[in-house]
Amino acid sequence: MDLQGFGHLLVSGTWVTIQLALASLVFGLMFGLMGAAAKLSPFRVLRYMATLYTTLVRGIPELLLVLTLYFGGSQLLMWFMGFFGYDEYIEISPFIAGVGALSIAFGAYATEVFRMAMLAIPKGQWESAYAFGMSPVQTFFRIILPQLWRLAIPGLGNLFQVLLKDTALVSVVGLNDLMRQAYVASGSTKEPFTFYMAAALIYLGLTVLATLTTQFLERRADPAGKGARA
Repeated sequence: MDLQGFGHLLVSGTWVTIQLALASLVFGLMFGLMGAAAKLSPFRVLRYMATLYTTLVRGIPELLLVLTLYFGGSQLLMWFMGFFGYDEYIEISPFIAGVGALSIAFGAYATEVFRMAMLAIPKGQWESAYAFGMSPVQTFFRIILPQLWRLAIPGLGNLFQVLLKDTALVSVVGLNDLMRQAYVASGSTKEPFTFYMAAALIYLGLTVLATLTTQFLERRADPAGKGARA
């Protein structure tokens, strides 16, 4: 495949795509854990807020989230800074807007994955930990969280593969990710098939790598293979 000297653009775009996906994964996991905890909370207000979050976000296309955070975030910042006498235009970084949008979307779906994983853990384990004098925070991090990961990893792995492909949406706001660089290269060489095919193969390679990583984490979290036998 002749990339006509534009291979470095695809390499740099791939690196931006990986950074975007990993950053969104970290923040998305945080949103997911908080959302699941809120949905299982004894407080009705938290349950309603978490349900509203998952319902709204899962009903809105990710592209619309990216555009809303990119353009709406700039307007919100300008409105806020106006109270301090600042009237210049403020532009949000496409990378930050992309991480924000993809994290919010990932977190909404991860909320349900974590919620079902939490429900699968017997309540008796909480009670046993309390009987040993552990606080709720100690119980969660020492007893519940290790089991939670084992149960949630397959679902989270699938969500990450979707997230990896959704990073291409951020190219519409000017982020120099893989999709954007393929577009630039195809426009310069007038050979869109070559560069979009190259981008497709790179995305496929990243997806395969994500799948292998998920399988490795599953084996590490469940070395005895109990999850597979179940």
